[in-house]
Amino acid sequence: MDTFDAIKERRSVKQYDATHQMTTEEVEKLFTMATHSPTAFNIQHWRFVNVVDKELREKIKAVSWNQAQVTDASMLVILTADTKAWDKEAIRYWKNADEPVQQFMVPAIEQYYSNNEQTQRDEAFRSCGIAAQTLMLTAKAMGYDSCPMDGFDFDAVGKLINLPEDHIISMFVVIGKGVKEGWPNPGKLSLSEVVVENKF
Repeated sequence: MDTFDAIKERRSVKQYDATHQMTTEEVEKLFTMATHSPTAFNIQHWRFVNVVDKELREKIKAVSWNQAQVTDASMLVILTADTKAWDKEAIRYWKNADEPVQQFMVPAIEQYYSNNEQTQRDEAFRSCGIAAQTLMLTAKAMGYDSCPMDGFDFDAVGKLINLPEDHIISMFVVIGKGVKEGWPNPGKLSLSEVVVENKF
């Protein structure tokens, strides 16, 4: 599917064929494409929790306002991020770069993130948001529907998936075969309202 078409045709779909199973190859393709999403300093701190256990899905559904898509969609992906990834062998993010680039970038990572928990958190959400959109557009291009979700108890889900202390949850993305189309586009604001040239 053309990228422009995927962007225009993607909708947040809530109802899915609970019997449909995606192939291993399809799942791998989705995650591979998601890892092409950009991250600041290339630290790739997203961690995609692919929930395949049915009992766990039911438990997550119970703390997600009992939304059917949590269990009915072919995939439930919990987008999390390692907020301390910057401090874990930062050289590996630049291992294929020339040495002068490494010598510049690796210290810059520590300088940017060290002692700045707000930045660590902000970057985690930015990166997960970009990766989520990549997942959804890839899904659409593959003939699947999707929906981003934040309607759940973050703390309860964290406990259910044994979320490490230095990780945070950003959102869910569910992916599968929709059985009911998402709502038509309810209305877009005009470009004149959302695009600001130079200054407010």
